[in-house]
Amino acid sequence: MGMKVGIIGCGSITKMRHAPEYQANPFVEEIIFYDRNIERAEILAAQFSGRVAKTVEELFEDPEIQAISDCSSNEHHHLFSTKALLSGKHVLCEKPISLTVENAAEILAAQQMSGKKLMIDHNQRFTQAHKKAREIIASGDYGKVLTFRTTFGHAGPETWGINKTNSTWFFKKERSGLGVGGDLGIHKIDLLHFLLDDEIEQVSAFQGSLHKINENGHVIEVADNIVCSLKTAKGCLGTASFSWTHYGEEDNSTIIYCEGGIIKIYSDDEYQLEILAKDHTKIRYQLEDMQTNEKQTNSGVIDAFIESIRLDQKPPVTGQDALNALKVILAIAEAAETQKVVIIEKESLQFL
Repeated sequence: MGMKVGIIGCGSITKMRHAPEYQANPFVEEIIFYDRNIERAEILAAQFSGRVAKTVEELFEDPEIQAISDCSSNEHHHLFSTKALLSGKHVLCEKPISLTVENAAEILAAQQMSGKKLMIDHNQRFTQAHKKAREIIASGDYGKVLTFRTTFGHAGPETWGINKTNSTWFFKKERSGLGVGGDLGIHKIDLLHFLLDDEIEQVSAFQGSLHKINENGHVIEVADNIVCSLKTAKGCLGTASFSWTHYGEEDNSTIIYCEGGIIKIYSDDEYQLEILAKDHTKIRYQLEDMQTNEKQTNSGVIDAFIESIRLDQKPPVTGQDALNALKVILAIAEAAETQKVVIIEKESLQFL
């Protein structure tokens, strides 16, 4: 008998990623969908041969459901993921883990109490180019990392979400909370931690609501662009920019500058990973294309989550990893608001 999984929230992330990847996983037998808007749940249940839960409690109380994907909007993660864990379910939570450190700590405490798996969907760790780049950096073949720059920009969540209008929840302060930082930036912060095997320790930043307007014609309440400077615990320096106003094409590139050369990731359409060595030799890798909003490919996240449950292994992206990334994004927002450098205390990165 295969596994039964529940999904909370039937927006685009469920339709494009979670549901098709659960359906494709050979160890998953059935998907049970819940959404406040029951029609959305019914549409996906029909599309993916699943069934509908009329209340979220049905998911928590069903003894046959082993795992739950929390694809609710950001402000609900700490409510649903905590309840799911305490009801004995393994949980895959969408990023960001939460909007505040306190709420994230609730989820981590529930995970410890329940003993169940908690994984957060920081999917950039799973791409072939990022995994290969991490290996190359860890090998030391090009010396230590000195500096870096990374970008994540697209035309905005209203072009991708299920609500393709300016009333999207991503633009609402009380629901999205962190704007482009929580939507795109947190992916890149987690990726930098992963690639460099390091943690960002100091940040400065500028942010702005430069172009997006809401359904009432007013400037949105959250930032649509952030540019920041970062310093890691190991002393690397770098920049990051996150944008909802890249209207020509997406940019998901990262460049790592090492003592012995440059590692370019997703900066060339044909070669997803390039190494430009100090002696001017070039090594180019053709790996899989980066996922974009227009072109969805299997992220590997669902397969990794199911495998961690089946084999009783630590998930590849833990709640602690996600909390570390959230603290940096919160520090970036604080730095932009106060126009000061913000230091992320080392002790505060650990949840005990």
